[in-house]
Amino acid sequence: MEDLTGFQRDLLYVIAGADQPSGQTVKEEAEKYYDSEINHGRLYPNLDTLVNKELVEKGQLDRRTNYYAITDAGEARIHERREWESQYVDF
Repeated sequence: MEDLTGFQRDLLYVIAGADQPSGQTVKEEAEKYYDSEINHGRLYPNLDTLVNKELVEKGQLDRRTNYYAITDAGEARIHERREWESQYVDF
């Protein structure tokens, strides 16, 4: 996760917690957390970065809608991050 921005990490978490969400669904969920609008110019380049790093796969639901799904590598990165966090925070 050290090579991801905080925003990219948050998108990865949203995707991991959903069943093949569309980009619009990811956007809506992230906006709940950030409590502000996220424009497409910020969202989609960051989703593409996650795809290029092979942490997320991108597929097509129909001709206009893509879905995103966590990969095994993405799950492993989240697991590693949570182990690292647990060294410092244990609630």
